[in-house]
Amino acid sequence: MDPEFHRIRRLPPYVFEQVNSLKAKARARGEDIIDFGMGNPDLPTPKHIVDKLVETVADPRSHRYSVSRGIPGLRKAQAAYYQRRFGVELDPEREVIATLGSKEGLANLAQAITAPGDTILVPNPSYPIHPYGFIIAGAAIRSLPPVTQETDFMTVLERATRHSVPMPTAIVLNYPSNPTAEVVDLDFYAPIVEFCRAKGIYILSDLAYSEIYFDGNPPPSILQVPGARDIAVEFTSMSKTYSMPGWRMGFAVGNQKLIQALARMKSYLDYGAFTPIQVAATAALNGPQDCVEEARQIYKARRDVLIPGLLDAGWNVPSPPATMFAWAPIPPAFAHLGSLEFSKRLLTEAKVAVAPGLGFGEYGDGHVRIALVENEHRTRQAVRNIKRFLASADPARPQDVPAQKKVVA
Repeated sequence: MDPEFHRIRRLPPYVFEQVNSLKAKARARGEDIIDFGMGNPDLPTPKHIVDKLVETVADPRSHRYSVSRGIPGLRKAQAAYYQRRFGVELDPEREVIATLGSKEGLANLAQAITAPGDTILVPNPSYPIHPYGFIIAGAAIRSLPPVTQETDFMTVLERATRHSVPMPTAIVLNYPSNPTAEVVDLDFYAPIVEFCRAKGIYILSDLAYSEIYFDGNPPPSILQVPGARDIAVEFTSMSKTYSMPGWRMGFAVGNQKLIQALARMKSYLDYGAFTPIQVAATAALNGPQDCVEEARQIYKARRDVLIPGLLDAGWNVPSPPATMFAWAPIPPAFAHLGSLEFSKRLLTEAKVAVAPGLGFGEYGDGHVRIALVENEHRTRQAVRNIKRFLASADPARPQDVPAQKKVVA
């Protein structure tokens, strides 16, 4: 048998696939599975955005190769968004680039700026592309463990930098966070920017959930910090803000050197998003924003059904102030199972799918991630199922792995 390809060897088995496989088998048996596993927005894309797409598709000139960096109008629209939302002025030509979603942008920038053996600092738990985009590029990852009552983020960052050889090339930040839903303010970013400028460390900020917040306090951009553009680039996405996940449209903005590196990498790899999608995305950014507030309120209403319902069921889960996720500590009676086995138990016995925290890094293994992607009626049903499960399940009984292996064989 041929040896496994080098880059593939660096990728561990996909943790989520085990739950996805069980979910698919259950549905094939006709079981009704309430799926909170993937952060896949279920809300329809607003009509005025779809209408603009349809209008543009009708023009045969729009079917030719597009512009990898993004059409000028789209880059100008993203710059205008940053101006009105954050008070940050960007040059659409040199400081803004369109990406095929923020995930593609992060992965391609990792390829552009990373040499084999470089050290990258990534919080753990973290959205998988944050570490694995760099691992695929050949980097070594140094995990930044969760902050505790005894340590703050700067203490963790300084310690990791001090013990990294070579000096880290970059650090990834993600607030509001996927999966933890943690939020920060500008006072959090300021010392990080000062430290990284002094050390020559680039900052990659993932701000995909900039518009999904529930406490009336809009999350800031790291580019609001003076001097941040000397070292920082920030990624945003239209997937959640405008319910456009399948459209694959995002942006990177900020440091000109990083934007140029990403643009050069992308020029070899793609011709940009389909032009009608870029035109429709421009209409989304420049058009009425009521749809953003409507989506925000829908996610908030789902959160306000889920969190009190779980508390009533005996599962104390912190209420997320932002994102479309709840980061749920495994109930103490089931903690010994770990997140993967607990997720399997929820699926097979409560008919509820969640994402095991282990899939976001080893420090996430004490949690599961619950996505707010089912309507309120389905969410209430899921809460009832979970309540019955927690009241009747035997925490000492492991998932019936041997029987599953026998069936597969």
